[in-house]
Formats: sequence, structure tokens, C-alpha cells
Amino acid sequence: MDAPPLSAPAAVATDTAAARLPRAHFTAIALLLASTFVVILNETTMSVALPPIMADLGITAATGQWLTTVFMLTMAVVIPATGFLLTKLGTRVSYLLAMSLFSAGTALAVVAPAFGVLVVARVVQATGTAIMMPLLMTTVMSLVPARQRGKVMGNVSLVISAAPALGPTLSGAVLDPLGWRGVFGVVLPIALAALIVGAVLIRDVSERDHKRLDVLSLALAALGFGGLVYGLSSLGEAAAGHVPVPPAVPLAVGVAFLGLFVWRQLVLQRVDDALLDLRVFASRGFSTGLGTLAVAMLAMFGSFIVLPLVLQRALGLEPLATGLLVLPGGLAMGLLGPVVGNLYDRVGPRPLVVPGVVLATVAFAGLAMVRPTTEWWFVLAAHVVLSLGLALLFTPLFTTALGSLQPHLYSHGSAAVGTVQQLAGAAGTAMFVALLTARSTTLAESGAHPAEALTGGASLAFVVGAAVMAASALLAVTLRRPPASEDDVPIGGH
Repeated sequence: MDAPPLSAPAAVATDTAAARLPRAHFTAIALLLASTFVVILNETTMSVALPPIMADLGITAATGQWLTTVFMLTMAVVIPATGFLLTKLGTRVSYLLAMSLFSAGTALAVVAPAFGVLVVARVVQATGTAIMMPLLMTTVMSLVPARQRGKVMGNVSLVISAAPALGPTLSGAVLDPLGWRGVFGVVLPIALAALIVGAVLIRDVSERDHKRLDVLSLALAALGFGGLVYGLSSLGEAAAGHVPVPPAVPLAVGVAFLGLFVWRQLVLQRVDDALLDLRVFASRGFSTGLGTLAVAMLAMFGSFIVLPLVLQRALGLEPLATGLLVLPGGLAMGLLGPVVGNLYDRVGPRPLVVPGVVLATVAFAGLAMVRPTTEWWFVLAAHVVLSLGLALLFTPLFTTALGSLQPHLYSHGSAAVGTVQQLAGAAGTAMFVALLTARSTTLAESGAHPAEALTGGASLAFVVGAAVMAASALLAVTLRRPPASEDDVPIGGH
């Protein structure tokens, strides 16, 4: 049965792909893509909205950063549990839970009378967001035949790449006429519409089981992953001497409880009752793909935090100009997702990932050459090259990693991918900011001009980023296309 056409970002496949999927499956994937676009778009609006929030609520920058930090912490705590949630609740209930939480958090943010209430709203939003991405990945893997997954995963890459690029631009456009509450107010009706449409149309399209929730595993995951993300997030601030607690403390707590979490999952796996089934890492294809993806995420998030600082503080660009300069790269990365997905279905991962690593490495080397006198077009070109390289990485790596698993492990694999993304993002931000701060401080103390000191610190961060990307080529050359199942028919397929 042919599915009705949908507009971007809900378009999920070509007519041929749609014809191969039952209507319920096509509808589920389309709604999940549209909803994921909304929740990710919201996540990146804070970078621009934070200054007016600080002025309106009378808080400092250090306090205001908790709106971002608490979002990351919540994601890190909730995502490891999504493998259990998805198999326990099913597609429909998981979707309604995710969008209800996100909508409730967004509504609370619109009317928040004080900073503490706004923080709570961000926690509720993040909880819904944490469920949505693994739900999308698991549903695609469960419903789409292996020979078409690259095509559909390309649309997933479009969403997760274009939404972060558009978030700051949307925020900047809304702030002047509507204020910071308007940033949440614009998102709210879209989220509610997605919730209502999902309540009417989405049905269970994946298998469910009746495992019990291990509360101890949940507590260990919260302390382990939460400690790691908080510790990594505070490393950059520590380099500048602005943290109340030394990063080593939460990092040590995180490592200790992560070890206990792993031990607990290994015990529970014996009776198929783990919160996060670690047998996903026994698949070489999954581990290799996820390892390469982690490096790419580390590099991307590190560049996201450092490049705007260089553009504004060293090259003297205004915030709007900064957002517009990095927008083409973000859009190119997203729009190339479907193209790369089609290529993946034809040639597999390695012919795409290896050139992607090369392009990203060259781009980082180019960004390391930026100085206060550098023309803006050079930075634009380097950022576009970086975006093209990352576009060649994400779709093949997502598809290869999850496609290497048995179907009953898809939800746990999606949870593992989401968890590693959060850790890699925090680690990338920490590494780039720490290198930038340490080097620029040294240069400033030796008498360098502030702009020269800043670009010198950024240069060191980008050089290390290039080295890390180049090293990931050792993993990239070992990637193989996952073998298709014997009949290549997804759950509920014909």
C-alpha cells in the first residue's frame, strides 16, 4: 500500500521505499522523524537565548549554563534506560510518553516564573528528548529492510544535522519580537500537534516483552553516566578556574559507579533482564562503527563550541553573522544525508567513511591556520569541508553499527549509541575548551594580543582534533557492510 506524501522534515523515503512499507510503518517513521526534528531543534536554541534569560531572571553566566548542563545530564541518565523502556512499553506508548514529557516541559518553560522552575522544565524536556532518538533508531531498524536502511537512515541524518544548525538561527529570529519565552512558545504548538497526530495514527510496530525494571541498575546508571558527563563538562571551566568542585571528583564517582553498572548488567544478562544489554558490544561491526562514530561526535561537538568563540572574539563577527556563517555547513551536512544513504545501500560503509575521515582531518588542519586577520570566507570554506566530511560519516556509521546486531538487541544498541553520543559530546567539548583555555592563557601571559592568544589556543585544539580524526582511520578501514538476514523482512513486513 502506497503511503501519502509528506513534506520535509517528515519525508522519510522515496516512493519506492514507501511502497515497500505498510502504511502504519511509514506513518510511524515519518512522525518520529518530524518529532525528533522538533526536539533536537529545541536543544540548540539555548546558546543564543541564554543572554536574555540571564538579564530577565537576574542570573550570572555560571548559573545560566545549568540550563545546558542539566539538559545533558538528564539525557545521559535517561538514555541508558531507553533500551528497557522501548521493549517494555512498545512504539505507541513510548512515543506518547516522549512527546507528552517534551510538551509539558516546553509549556512549563514558557510560563516559568523563576530560574529554578526553568531548570525543572529543561529536565522534563530532556527526558522526552532522551526517549525520542533511540525510539526513532530502533523503529527504523525494526521496520526497514536491510537493503533500504541507508536510504532511510540518510533522512535520520538530515534531521539530526539540520536541526542543530537551524536551532540558533530560529532562536535569533524569535528573540527580538517575542523574547526568550517565545523561543519555547514557537516550539510548543508544533510539539502538541505531533503529540495529537501520534495519538491518532501511531500503533505498536515493534515487539514488546515483559521484563522488570531493575531499580539498582537505574540508580547506578544515573550516578555513573551523570558523573562522567558532569565531570567532563566542567573540565573546560576548570582550566579557567571557575568550578566549585574539581572535575576529578565527579569523574571518579562516574567511573566507579559505571564499573558497578557494567557488573550489574553482566549479572542480569544471564537471565535476559539487563537494563542495558552489553552484549551489543560483542558484535565487532557494532563496536567498530560506534567507536568511529564517537570520534566523529567528539570532533563535531568540540568544533561547535570553539569555532563561534573564534569568530566572535578574534575575527570580530556579530552573533548573527556567526550563525549565518556556520549555517551553510550544517544545512549541507543535513541535505547530503539522503544522498549518502543511497550511496551506502549501493557501496557499503568503507568507501564513504574513509573519505569522510580524510575531509574532516583536512578541515581541522585548515581551521588550525585561522588567525585574527583571516578572511571570513576561509573559515566558511573550512567549515563546509568539515561538514561534508561528517556527512559521509554519520549515516554509514549509524547504519553499520545497528545493522550488525540481532533484531532483539536493536533497542539496546540504540540506547548504547545515544549514551556514547552524550559522552563523546561532553568529552569533545571538554577537550577542545581545555586545550583552548590552557594555550591561550599561556600566550596571553607571555604578552600576546588577546585575539592572537585566542586563535593560538584554538589552533592547538584543532590540531589535536585533526590528529584524533586521522587516528580514527584505523577503525574506518576495518568497517564492513552488515550481512542481511536470510529473508530480509522487518518486523511486521510482508
